[in-house]
Amino acid sequence: MNKTVLITGASRGIGHAIALYLAPLGYDLVLHYNSNKNAAEQTLKEIESLGGHARLLAFDISNRQDVEKKLTDDINEHGAYYGVICNAGIAADAPFPALSGDAWDKVLHTNLDGLYNVLHPCVMPMISARKGGRIIALSSISGVMGNRGQVNYAASKAGIIGAVKSLAVELAKRNITVNAIAPGVIETDMTAELPTEEIEKMIPMRRMGKPSEIASLVAYLLSDDASYITRQVISVNGGMI
Repeated sequence: MNKTVLITGASRGIGHAIALYLAPLGYDLVLHYNSNKNAAEQTLKEIESLGGHARLLAFDISNRQDVEKKLTDDINEHGAYYGVICNAGIAADAPFPALSGDAWDKVLHTNLDGLYNVLHPCVMPMISARKGGRIIALSSISGVMGNRGQVNYAASKAGIIGAVKSLAVELAKRNITVNAIAPGVIETDMTAELPTEEIEKMIPMRRMGKPSEIASLVAYLLSDDASYITRQVISVNGGMI
């Protein structure tokens, strides 16, 4: 039986790149999306064209009851996941004096609460399967060093790092590794509006990263070769820190 990997936010950006990178590697992929069904279905078609196997799963990661039901039902029907890639997230940037309570709550509920909401229904089945596992959460350079105008986003991504480091200790003896990836500025929809020339001056490599450069690291962390890597935060940022 192939190993099953859940990817949240798989319909676009880094999640889409991860799904396409993993498609030919023999995993059974569970592609999560929230509202963009057309993009998710297109991702599914691309995976199938590469000879991969996948199914779609829709839920709002900030809705705890919905997430638990959808994931529990899927696990009961198909079995425990070997890998969980917590990629889905949002940003709502503003200088702190202008940062609304709603923007704070929405980002924290989605990015940080969403991590709990997704992982909590998955971990016990993963433990019970006794086959080890891989949990990979997408943090951000903002969660490592902070960033102007992103107090809410940085707080959520820093929280992910703390959760990953703690969960890794709890699950290590089960041969389940837990790691975080902290991307720098990556070419996605979320960065499309940024002033490219100004941003690239801040990056020693003088370019933005490609989603595939995150996806290849995810593939490595999922592999047997990475079985002794856990509790780590791996930065991929062109030398920014």
